[in-house]
Order: sequence, then C-alpha cells, then structure tokens
Amino acid sequence: MLALCVSWGLNQIAVKLALPDIPPLIQSTVRSIGAVLIVGTWARIRGVSLTARDGTLIPGIAAGLLFGVEFVLIFRALVWTTASRASLFLYTAPFFVALGARFLLPGERLAMAQWLGLALSFAGLMVAFGVPGAAADPYALIGDAMIVAAGACWGATTLVIKGSRLATAPAEKVLVYQLLVSTPILALGALALGERIDHAPGAVALAWLAYQTFWVVSLTFAIWFAMVQRYAASRLSAFTFLTPIFGVAAGHFVLGEPITPAFALAAALVVAGLFLVNRPR
Repeated sequence: MLALCVSWGLNQIAVKLALPDIPPLIQSTVRSIGAVLIVGTWARIRGVSLTARDGTLIPGIAAGLLFGVEFVLIFRALVWTTASRASLFLYTAPFFVALGARFLLPGERLAMAQWLGLALSFAGLMVAFGVPGAAADPYALIGDAMIVAAGACWGATTLVIKGSRLATAPAEKVLVYQLLVSTPILALGALALGERIDHAPGAVALAWLAYQTFWVVSLTFAIWFAMVQRYAASRLSAFTFLTPIFGVAAGHFVLGEPITPAFALAAALVVAGLFLVNRPR
C-alpha cells in the first residue's frame, strides 16, 4: 500500500507535466485504452478468463460507471476549484468506505479508536494543505461539492467490489470492467468539454502518459483491486490518506515546490491515524 500511495502521489505530477501537450480527459481516455490492451494481454498470458459467466457483469458495470464518473467530476471540478482543495476533499473517500462498511460490510465495522484514527489522518491533510476558507467564487463551492462527490464515487466503487461477486473475481477482470465502462464516459466528457490536441505532444508529455498507462493504471490499479479482495476495505482505504502527502513530496522533488513546516506535522498526524486504524484489536 505504501508503494501504491507513492505511485499515485507521483501520478498527479505526471498528469500536470503532460497537461501542456495533452488535455486531462484525453489523457485519461488514452491511458484507459492502453491499459485495457495491456491488462487483457496479461490476463490471456496467465490464462485468466475475462468473459466467463460468474455473476460479475452487473456489479462490474456499476463499478465502471462509478469509476468513470469519479474522474469526470475530478477533472471538471479542477476548472473551478484549486488543486489543494481538490486533494483535500477527494480524500473523504475513506470516510465513505468506513460509513458504508458499517451498513453493508458488517465484518468490517470500525471501532471508536479506528474512527479517531481516520479523523487524525484527515486532520493531517488539513494541516498539509491548509484549512479551506470560504470561497468568494460561487463556482469554487460547486467545484468543492463535485470533488466530494468524486470521493463518494471512489468509496462506493470499493464497497461494490468488496460486497459483490467481484470480491472473488480475478483482479484483472475487476480492472478491465472499470476501464471498459469508463473509457467511453471519459471520451464523451472530453468531447463535450471541447478538448483537443493542437500539436504533436513532446517527449516529456508522452513519457509521463506512458508512466500513467503502463505503471499506474495497468499495474498499481490491478494490485489495488487484488488487495481490496483480500484485506479489510476500510483499513486499505485509510492508507490512501498518504497519497496526497507523497504528492506534496513529489511536487517538491520533481517540480521544486517548497515544503512548509506543516508538512512534518501533517505526516505525524497521518502516521498516528494509520496506526490507530490498523492496530490489532
């Protein structure tokens, strides 16, 4: 999970570095198409059937719809709200997982100390990015609400996987469902927003798009869904609080963005929260 969080934190930098040449939803569409081909080939080599009738079609489509809507909401919301606010509100997802697990996954209910751990980790994010103030622009509030909705979609996707036949399906199949269903959603979103590539992308943009396609979407997402099948969804989701922290670190080392003293305090709060969530009962 630590390796996944580092990869996802760097992914935000990859998207940003590719943006001058490749618009965001076009990036998402291209990487999803490429990942479908890669994961499909890998599944074939391993002898994993992606078409077997195993009762996963309906939850697979549901997970794919949530996956696609999540990314459309994120990228559209970034037009109206800031990246730091978006990072903060997106990671409300673990709260939606924990809340949903209370009703849908009885075996994964969190104890009071674990809820405290989630609160500490979220407080760490607030320290890292600054407590969002009242937005003067009403569209910023709409953007914030869209990011929270994206976090809800992320949490709902985890719950759908954990609470359906997808929990026992091959990880490759779970990922392909989401990629196949979300790709046309992302493509239609790019078309609706008028995104287009006006010039041939440079080597830097293509390299970061390749990182997203081959590493992030094709490999780390498959590992994530395999882990969701095997481990408690609430505890796994709590680790995702580390992703924006690693994103801040990646911004410092790759883009030269400064790290404030609040970063150390934020990291301490996140680690303390994860300890409470994951400690043995």
